[in-house]
Amino acid sequence: MNRRNLIILALIILLTGLCLAEVLVRSAPSIQNVGPGNNTLGMRLGLDLSGGTHLVYQADLSHIGNESAEEAMQGVIDIISRRIDAYGVTEPLIQKQGADRISIQLPGIRDMETAVELVGKTAQLDFRELVYDSEGKPVLDEEGNYEWKPATGIDSEGNEVQLTGRYLKRQNQVVLDPTTNEPQVAFEFNSEGAKLFEQITTRLLEKPLGIFLDDQLISSPTVKAVLSDKGVITGLTLDEARNLAILLNAGALPVPLKGPIVREDIDPTLGADSLRKSLIAGMAGIILVILFMVLYYRLPGALACVALIIYGILVLAAFKLIPVTLTLAGIAAFILSLGMAVDANVLIFERLKEELRAGRPLGGAIEAGFSRAWSAIRDSNLTTIIVCIILYWMGSMLAEPRVMGFALTLGIGVLLSMFTAIVVTRTFLRILIGTGIANKPWFFGVQKVAQPLPPKEKQ
Repeated sequence: MNRRNLIILALIILLTGLCLAEVLVRSAPSIQNVGPGNNTLGMRLGLDLSGGTHLVYQADLSHIGNESAEEAMQGVIDIISRRIDAYGVTEPLIQKQGADRISIQLPGIRDMETAVELVGKTAQLDFRELVYDSEGKPVLDEEGNYEWKPATGIDSEGNEVQLTGRYLKRQNQVVLDPTTNEPQVAFEFNSEGAKLFEQITTRLLEKPLGIFLDDQLISSPTVKAVLSDKGVITGLTLDEARNLAILLNAGALPVPLKGPIVREDIDPTLGADSLRKSLIAGMAGIILVILFMVLYYRLPGALACVALIIYGILVLAAFKLIPVTLTLAGIAAFILSLGMAVDANVLIFERLKEELRAGRPLGGAIEAGFSRAWSAIRDSNLTTIIVCIILYWMGSMLAEPRVMGFALTLGIGVLLSMFTAIVVTRTFLRILIGTGIANKPWFFGVQKVAQPLPPKEKQ
């Protein structure tokens, strides 16, 4: 056996082993710094397979000023992404849809109201103080509620400005009161905010300081001491405190959102049923392909089936390593790519049989079969990859994750199918040269072999 072929075979075995470990170990590393997916193998399943929540919002771009609509929408997407990442959603999908809509898919999230509250809240935090009459009593409005006015101070440029959430550092966290053990949100200002906060707390000693989120009073603690850079928000439940800390750390949305104009709650049982049926269809397809390859192409077909198993391991490892969110359409693309992987082997084996019938020895027939089939394999796969790129781009423009998942999954499958057909199957066949079984044409689906032509007749 050729030493070079043995080295390649050893590398193939090593690569397959590493990829198999990537697939089977749930917490195996991925290129992106993300945790394991939402199933037992750590794969990432899309909304249609794992269940969850789908929301679509419309952004109000009527008051963006000099900022472009594209920048405003990107700012909204970035802030929503930070909120959802902090909440711990596995592999959310947040995309712009059209000119002013944002599609949000949250796999595994069953509490839609919490999701709506977390995603759509503008999160404009500001501080206010009570309005007092001439006798020093708080003023009440027509409904009997206290009237509040902006809590202001003088900034470093000598201007009177209101203290708002824009002066907060993104280091807010939930803490427990050491005395009552009640949850609080500890916040911290930057240097400019600390200057304003110190002026305000000096003025409001023994008076309440109103903390408002999107014009709703969430806390009104009484100022007990002069504060500068730090404070706490009280009067919240643990879930409210956690969500508020997430909102403050992510920042306020640059534009308000209307909606959600689309609310879908995907039942996980439907996703599990779809996944089960997809796996059954995939296994049935693989079994039929293996039977056809072995019965029709015999020994090369059996080797191609081994290569097909290796191909499946490589593809699943690539899905987990990137990682790819598997949707129902993506699984369909994976099953389709299995057939395309076999298609390359069919072209090669038909060329191989032609060469053997012509009387060429096995070694030469293998090399000639691969060489002559390569151009057809290359061109067909290249056109498929181009289509995948176009589909992915169109899916991104339309915010349609199923199209994107299909294109990405099929593209990865096509690239790896070329590798297994040209490298893995070819190496297996080369290893056979020199063995006794390689001298029997029947094992290659050829009944009769033409006698080699004499040198003169060849000329």
